[in-house]
Amino acid sequence: MQTNKVILPMKTIGIIGGGQLGRMMAIAAKYMGYQVAVLDPTPNCPTAQVADRQITTAYDDIVGIQQLTDISDVVTYEFENVDLDTAAYIEQKGKLPQGTYALEITQNREKEKMIMKDANLPIPANQIVKDSEMCARALENMPLPAVIKTVSGGYDGKGQLKINTKHDMKAACEFADQHHTCIMEQWISFDKEISVVFTRGQSGDMAFFPISENEHKDHILYKTIVPASISTTVQQKALNAARKLAEKMDITGTFAIEMFVKGDAIYLNEMAPRPHNSGHYTIDACNLSQFQQHIRAICGLSLIQIQHLQPAVMVNILGDDMETVLNVLPDMQHGFLHLYGKEAIKPKRKMGHITFIADTLDEAKQQLAVYEEAK
Repeated sequence: MQTNKVILPMKTIGIIGGGQLGRMMAIAAKYMGYQVAVLDPTPNCPTAQVADRQITTAYDDIVGIQQLTDISDVVTYEFENVDLDTAAYIEQKGKLPQGTYALEITQNREKEKMIMKDANLPIPANQIVKDSEMCARALENMPLPAVIKTVSGGYDGKGQLKINTKHDMKAACEFADQHHTCIMEQWISFDKEISVVFTRGQSGDMAFFPISENEHKDHILYKTIVPASISTTVQQKALNAARKLAEKMDITGTFAIEMFVKGDAIYLNEMAPRPHNSGHYTIDACNLSQFQQHIRAICGLSLIQIQHLQPAVMVNILGDDMETVLNVLPDMQHGFLHLYGKEAIKPKRKMGHITFIADTLDEAKQQLAVYEEAK
């Protein structure tokens, strides 16, 4: 049930999840004059540090969810693994304009691929396997390399295994037995990965942010470059695919789709029903951020036409980088630093990001090079 109602500033926005995405949503909401309540089990989580109120409880605690729903005029979430029963409760109360359907789809890679296939969108060849026997049969017909993934719960390279040669087949079959329902996909030797980040309003209007190009290290997004170096053909294919999927899923809010590019062909990979790491550059390089546009959408406000102000390069700061980043910070003459307020510094944990912007992409890349050299 869509709310289709306008939530004006000074009302309360509830956020499920207190990490960095919730924090940046909350900052955008506070700038616009909204009150913010967050539900998260960790006291003084990143979002709570900038919110008005925290409900400190488990994400699937129905009592906590009821409390959040009662005190909020609209509710959103910062991650897709929201308990569907609790999401359905909020939707029934008319306070979850994003609905539960997008959550249901994006929580499950099998459902993601099915809806993409139903929409006649290009995806890697794939097959569902539920045990080692099905895995072995699938590998008889699947060209290598391939990748086997859990259908749910995986992120940043977790929950997947690449199958390069026949010697990896035994490990793949063991993976299938361990995780039960898995999806096996053909490995696409892509030229680059891109992200299409957009926002769709409750009336169906859409606004696209510039397509970004992503680089990963150890399966974690390291760098996002904007604008992406892609042909006009690829750009139109990517935008058309995103628009088709958004309408089919009746999306509300900011949404991201990762795609592989090979020549002038695209292959849809995964999607997220929320703001995305590859869209963080929008805070500094556009006239409004993916978070501001998201708040406008869920509150029933008209979307603002997006303007890309300057080329940008965004780099993630992981726990491994924190000490050196702080050491070079006093002498840095370029770059906008965003730290997320996480108390525990852990290797591979996303602690913040830096966005470099300039009149040209080459200049922004040079700013990054100076930063990396200083590290």
